[in-house]
Amino acid sequence: MNKAELIEAIAAHADISKAAAGRALEATISSIQVSLKKGDAVTLVGFGTFSVGKRAARTGRNPRTGTALKIKASKVPKFRAGKALRDAIR
Repeated sequence: MNKAELIEAIAAHADISKAAAGRALEATISSIQVSLKKGDAVTLVGFGTFSVGKRAARTGRNPRTGTALKIKASKVPKFRAGKALRDAIR
């Protein structure tokens, strides 16, 4: 399912226009991004938790030349599925 199909599904289930469903989806995604950027976790009970993880600095290797590279530490988004979501897909 891509974003357009998700918007169509939201519009059909909520009985709203596709434009309204698109705005609602964009607002949801934007709110999650803002919270994660602040370092906060976003928990949707029954669905899952979005959080920010830290990836330590490490040494990598250029596959073309084989030379060692330093890779900076970074923050990465993480998602952990909730119990209801895990049970729904079994």
